[in-house]
Amino acid sequence: MRYLLFISSLLFLISCSQNNQTSSEENAMPAAYLLEDGDLPDYEAQLDHRGLMANWTEEFYHKGMVTYRTVCFNCHGNEEQPGSMPTAAKFWSDKLKNGSDPYAMYQTLTKGFGLMPPQVRLTPREKYEVIHFIREEFMKEQNPDQYFEITESWLDSLPVGDTLGPDPQPYHPWADMDYGNFLMRTYDLSSTGDPERGISGGRSPLPNEDFRDVNFAYKGIAIRLDPGEGGIAAGNAFVLFDHDLLRFTGFWTGEGFIDYEDILLNDRHNIFPRTVGQVRIENPITPGWADPEAGNFDDPRFVAVDGRPFGPLPREWAHYKGLYYHGDRVVIQYTVGEAEILETYDLEANGENPVISRTLNVATSDRPLKMRVAPAGTAVRLLGDGELVEKDGYHQLQLKAGQPAKVKLLLTPNASGLEALSNPTGPEDLQQYTQGGPTHYPEVLSSPILRAEDDAAYVEDVFVLPLENPWKSRMRPTGIDFLDDPDQAVVSTIDGEVWRLEGITQKEGLIKWHRIATGLFQPLGIKYHQGKIYVSCRDQIAVLEDLNGDGETDYYRSFNSDHQVTEHFHEFAMGLQVDEAGNFYYAKSGRHARTALIPQHGTLIRVSPDGQTSDIIAHGFRAANGVCLNPDGSFIVTDQEGYWNPMNRINWVEEGGFYGNMYGYGAPADTSDAAMIQPLCWIDSKYDRSPAELLWAESEKWGPLSGSLLSLSYGYGKMFAVLPQQVGNTRQGGIVELPVPQFPTGLMRGRFNPEDGQFYGCGMSAWATNQMIQVGGLYRVRYTGQPLHLPVAMAATETGMELTFSDPLDKASAENAGNFQITVWDLKRSHNYGSKRYNVRELSIESMRLAGNGKQLTISLPDIEPTWVMEIKYQLKSTDGKKVEGAIQNTIYELGKAGDQSI
Repeated sequence: MRYLLFISSLLFLISCSQNNQTSSEENAMPAAYLLEDGDLPDYEAQLDHRGLMANWTEEFYHKGMVTYRTVCFNCHGNEEQPGSMPTAAKFWSDKLKNGSDPYAMYQTLTKGFGLMPPQVRLTPREKYEVIHFIREEFMKEQNPDQYFEITESWLDSLPVGDTLGPDPQPYHPWADMDYGNFLMRTYDLSSTGDPERGISGGRSPLPNEDFRDVNFAYKGIAIRLDPGEGGIAAGNAFVLFDHDLLRFTGFWTGEGFIDYEDILLNDRHNIFPRTVGQVRIENPITPGWADPEAGNFDDPRFVAVDGRPFGPLPREWAHYKGLYYHGDRVVIQYTVGEAEILETYDLEANGENPVISRTLNVATSDRPLKMRVAPAGTAVRLLGDGELVEKDGYHQLQLKAGQPAKVKLLLTPNASGLEALSNPTGPEDLQQYTQGGPTHYPEVLSSPILRAEDDAAYVEDVFVLPLENPWKSRMRPTGIDFLDDPDQAVVSTIDGEVWRLEGITQKEGLIKWHRIATGLFQPLGIKYHQGKIYVSCRDQIAVLEDLNGDGETDYYRSFNSDHQVTEHFHEFAMGLQVDEAGNFYYAKSGRHARTALIPQHGTLIRVSPDGQTSDIIAHGFRAANGVCLNPDGSFIVTDQEGYWNPMNRINWVEEGGFYGNMYGYGAPADTSDAAMIQPLCWIDSKYDRSPAELLWAESEKWGPLSGSLLSLSYGYGKMFAVLPQQVGNTRQGGIVELPVPQFPTGLMRGRFNPEDGQFYGCGMSAWATNQMIQVGGLYRVRYTGQPLHLPVAMAATETGMELTFSDPLDKASAENAGNFQITVWDLKRSHNYGSKRYNVRELSIESMRLAGNGKQLTISLPDIEPTWVMEIKYQLKSTDGKKVEGAIQNTIYELGKAGDQSI
């Protein structure tokens, strides 16, 4: 990797931090550089250092951040989270031994110093980018003594040159990653040079946003056909299969695979991935097989308001079952009617006239079967069973009822490709690929646990991600669950992987990482249930099956693929939970600022225990980032500020409810607030700009928060305790931030380990989060036994607010009204994005009373009344004189009776 040496470089960049100097003159003493000037590239002697620094811009800062977050963070960390190497410089607090002025730092990177090797692969511009980021992000405010002041006289003292050095090479981690030989996603089958397409970021479509004739495979399985290392991204010959329609979508060749235009690939909004190169063969959007009963290809699926059909074919017509991954071969399994079918593809010839083959093993059918092979202009040859006819503009394969068939179809853009093909073999028996194959990822990676000091009630252990791995995985976790052995866990990533971890409950030491699955479509939830690993993807819930005991997935079984998928970037399938009856649940996001196209947009979905059916149980969500199951059988789903959402929401969901997003499918005609179910709490963006999944602390070993409700913050990388209150049939409540260090990435999913009883959480950063310094993270939050000093219950009453703290408070500070500031304000829900604060006012406090045990605090508020948002700030002391400070942010719909803090 081009940044491989950079880890070591920054690891020891000024790693010794004693008796340090900060000016160029003081740094004039001889340094123990590893390279001499004569060892460096010629351009180093002619560099215009002044010019490089004069070009420092916001772009420099952001490019430096990319380098730091993807490579450097693991070793150096930040002020909230320590790095994995104790000797690595803490830029926010340490003095730097070899100098903190930019030129001295540049020399250290270029020549190497002490134990740090010279960074020979970074260009001068890249070195100064990361230096600029370190200075501005860590030194300027946190470590001002090390923030060297750049003056004109100092710039004049630098060596004079006339070059800025070579241009940096593009850094495209999304294109460098080895995804395996297949990757499931939504694809626009296009050739390089085709007209650009995109999605409007607003409520009105773009002029060219009519996609009825665009050849999308909404549930596409892209497969690499040419041999070689590096997975599908490194290939040059590909096929695309659509598992909604069970159709061969197309074949294309060329370097690059796709353009990676996607918010979760190259960070671009309002776009979708398109194939690059030259499309050689394509089938339009029609069912791949005729209805076995009616015998026609008429598409019976749901048609959206824009005229496009979406979703899978009816199960009795055709149904996707899964795929086998055997060596480099992908075998797709599905049914047409009652007939089981196995299908695979091969590259028979490459070059100017490439030829591919499509091999099918078809079990006995009680009806004749018909398959559209390719448009009539494609050259096709049939080997094996069946009959090839031309009908309605297509080559059509016809198979007789009552007997199995083995078929091999040769396809090429023109007949010369077939003529040049000598002695092609007949169809293979594909059953040989369904028993488990060679291990794809035998390497076992290791990374350390960074155990925190037990200096607070709850502390955060860090599981270092193996960013340096053979597959250049970006390591962006999106889900976690534990196996039968609670010392083992499975972790999904947004880039389609699942990893199995060993040693996760140990106090410290090395974790073992096994890559066990790849190629999945944006996994955003994972659940281990009854001995099987279920993964929630955008196109399906997949079950990972190891057929030969090597620990790796051989068969990606589709447990349920009722999902309706469009090309919209915002349309995620979030979370995965299972209730006591065995039903599965996930949330489906809407289309951002756009009206829903499909019934599943903005919904909570239930899947039956056998995976055969799914139904919508609540709607009106915008971007519900996960699902929480409550002990009473209800649910909690968060939602994000946006159109028709004046602020973020924590929704306590009942079956059949509508939760406010008028752009969700099935929204009522009534746009008033009365037509929706109000959230448990409106969350101001000051506290959490993007809430993720909630969970109950199902543990008896997690101290005063055992049994409590927790909210995870993707937007700010925080954890909150949720303080619910029920008044009659009305649910309301608030949140209070847990006193744990802020996570350097967005926190998304978490579970409690059944063995040690501690919280394990993971997350990533893409957009809509402030926590961009680390691309992903995996953590453990432990209870240490120390006092917490946090509100753990709350009630709004007719006379004021009642708060229960985890530990006794100092009576004098608690009963001093000057230590509290209580503010309320209103929001306005509309078609606009978010809401301003309206009618902001501070409530006067009449009195304070601390109950006998020192934990029950009653605040008398004469003017209390229902309000959209209340904020209670407090500055108190514990009984031993320590500061107890924080804020509760809550919503009030009804005022209860004094003494009522029921959930």
